[in-house]
Amino acid sequence: MAELGRIKAAVHPTDILLVADAMTGQDAVNIAHAFDEALDIGGVILTKMDGDARGGAALSIKSITGKPIKFIGVGEKLSDLEPFHPDRIASSILGMGDVLTLIEKAQAAVDEKKAAELEKKLRKSEFTLEDFRDQLLQIRKMGSLSDIIKMIPGMGQIKQLKNLEVDEKELVQVEAIINSMTSQERRNYQLINGSRRKRIARGSGTRVQDINRLLKNYTQVLKMLKKFNKGGKRGLSRGMLPF
Repeated sequence: MAELGRIKAAVHPTDILLVADAMTGQDAVNIAHAFDEALDIGGVILTKMDGDARGGAALSIKSITGKPIKFIGVGEKLSDLEPFHPDRIASSILGMGDVLTLIEKAQAAVDEKKAAELEKKLRKSEFTLEDFRDQLLQIRKMGSLSDIIKMIPGMGQIKQLKNLEVDEKELVQVEAIINSMTSQERRNYQLINGSRRKRIARGSGTRVQDINRLLKNYTQVLKMLKKFNKGGKRGLSRGMLPF
């Protein structure tokens, strides 16, 4: 602490930010208080907010030091450093999700032109396996599926989803399977017979059972789309998977 004090005196920083671990709970508050007394910090960066911590430490740090939380870390990359929004943290603490952050992530990941094209296809029930793959890619750009689920209001209250860990490898596997198909097969899944399934499995490093499961899920999506369109419903959102 004394060394930091000498550094401050020597370089005259315009601002001093303390990086605190949200997982440490009350200890993070004690640390922030000690550093603020010694260095007069300008604010705090709260890390590991993508873990089990809901952000209660943020309230305590602000209360004890009077200094603002400026950023939060929700991952290991520089792009995972986000501005701190008190209202969103409050919603997270109350288990109400974080819809605004989810919307921002969707806007950053979704190509509006492709989304408009997809919407037309959905209206006509022309959702191909290529479209299926492109939607998976857009969702993966938004980050971890587990984190996305946590942002949806009410999901945190569902017991089965509280400790849900989505296996991202399954998405990679689905992408590999579709990439191993020919363009004709992606556009017309009914061409995929037994021998083609074996070839696709070899090309994607998967099993025929995996191909069968993917095609079953895909045909269920097609059935649901037809029901939507026959019923005249307009419940399909642009750029989002219809399941």
